[in-house]
Amino acid sequence: MQAITVRDRDAGIAGLSLEDIPYPPTAENDVVVRVHAAGFTAGELEWPGTWADRGGRDRTPSVPGHDVSGVVVELGYGTTGLTVGQRVFGFADGTRDGALAEYIAVEARNLAPLPADLDHTVAAALPISGLTAWQGLFDHARLVAGQTILIHGCAGAVGSLAVQLAREVGAHVIGTGRARDRERALAFGVHTFVETDRLEDAGEVDVVFDVFGGDVLDRSTALVRAGGTLVSIATPPRIQPRDGRALFFIVEADRARLADLAQRVRDGRLQVAVGEVRPLAEAPHAFGTKRLPGKTIIRVTEEKS
Repeated sequence: MQAITVRDRDAGIAGLSLEDIPYPPTAENDVVVRVHAAGFTAGELEWPGTWADRGGRDRTPSVPGHDVSGVVVELGYGTTGLTVGQRVFGFADGTRDGALAEYIAVEARNLAPLPADLDHTVAAALPISGLTAWQGLFDHARLVAGQTILIHGCAGAVGSLAVQLAREVGAHVIGTGRARDRERALAFGVHTFVETDRLEDAGEVDVVFDVFGGDVLDRSTALVRAGGTLVSIATPPRIQPRDGRALFFIVEADRARLADLAQRVRDGRLQVAVGEVRPLAEAPHAFGTKRLPGKTIIRVTEEKS
């Protein structure tokens, strides 16, 4: 089968190539999915799991791209809850090969059934971004109605979903980004837009949702009011807010929540920011394309009507 692989950690994006690799073996409780669409995270080549398995052993050549939407073609030993021929979406473990391939082996628990009226392209943009937004807002920051939240990167793949979910729960949403992001941010539902360079204009908030790390994360600490929470998906916070808390988390699989997010998309309550859609052969170039609106999706296989 064909897949995008990477072998040399020092080569970076230039080390990505399209090649033929073996069909994936299945472990207990796995399924093999025929990939229709896949998403990737720009920083994947810096993830330790891209280069080594959980035991620290080199696992190159590895396949990036951990958001997946497709159809189950094979069940591993002991797998329950999914069936061959079923449309599914979800994400692959970061220490296993990803979805920039014609087939992928995934733990069944990481996948949810995909409704027939949701396109694979939209579904592939939802798993990691959607679960990250939900878990950051509600599982970690415990956002509730009436609170004020500051969402960095509010026009991006994660931030735009966080904006919509925060609005739905009844929070007042302040979004940050570059000047060119303003109109997109307002369309997603931010009440107030603040350019990142003028971050302090946001004032004090109950929750900060950070996707950048670095200086933006450090500056955000001072904006958390007493009893508030700063949540980052970029790096562990170096500074704790006064009379508040700051934390870093990594998204976890959640089949039930994936199904809930898909239903919100079907109901029109959640808009997924899909950007460019490219074929598998163009995935290496897509990795190197910066700052496009929406999440870039790789179309691997066309679904038969």
